[in-house]
Amino acid sequence: MNGLIKLELTRALRNRKFLFFSVIYPSVLFLLIAGSADGAEKVDGTGLTLPTYMMVSMASFGALTAVLMGNSERIAKERQSGWVRQLRLTTLPGRGYVLAKTASAAVVSLPSIVVVFAVAAAVKDVRLDAWQWCALTGAIWAGSLVFAALGVAIGYLANGDAVRPITMITYFGLSILGGLWMPTTTFPTWLQDIAKWVPTHAYAALGQSIEQSQAPHAKDIVILVVFFALFTGGAAWLYRKDTLKA
Repeated sequence: MNGLIKLELTRALRNRKFLFFSVIYPSVLFLLIAGSADGAEKVDGTGLTLPTYMMVSMASFGALTAVLMGNSERIAKERQSGWVRQLRLTTLPGRGYVLAKTASAAVVSLPSIVVVFAVAAAVKDVRLDAWQWCALTGAIWAGSLVFAALGVAIGYLANGDAVRPITMITYFGLSILGGLWMPTTTFPTWLQDIAKWVPTHAYAALGQSIEQSQAPHAKDIVILVVFFALFTGGAAWLYRKDTLKA
């Protein structure tokens, strides 16, 4: 299993296109959205400046890109090519394959978080206490596991041709509805009510609470735990179903 994890890490780090979209792209979006924003302008209902608010949103978006896009497409294509079937003929347990995918995605998601933080601090002069930087990094990185599980589920749900459109619809839907590209306070009231139950909204809210030196809301934690259970349960069921077909 350790050998497969090393292989997955090597493949992920050599994929320049994937690294661009998961590590560089979120920072570019941050600069486009918050680059000209007034450092004193506050986002309604948060008490945070727009650069500070969008820093967490784009760091969360980068982690989401790494774990969701990476897992879903790779798994679907490897199932189609027969690579997964070949691995089943070895002594590698099924959980080992899933763990290797999750580990490689998690390694790539960490730089995407750190780069956004560095850009925000250097360009927009975002300043936080040392404990807040550490807590933000840990919360966003750990929270990405929810979407890593979703990526595994999609990878086993769709084949190589259908996985990209399904992933893209899910990816953009979660990003927009969760308020990762723009504050949900700009949404119509009815859409704000829906956004409050989207996992990406709860995900970003963890970081925003840390920026405000507050404890995360219990509702956000419950939402993430419930979705994590749903995604992992779905991934496990789809994995077993795929195994029976092999």
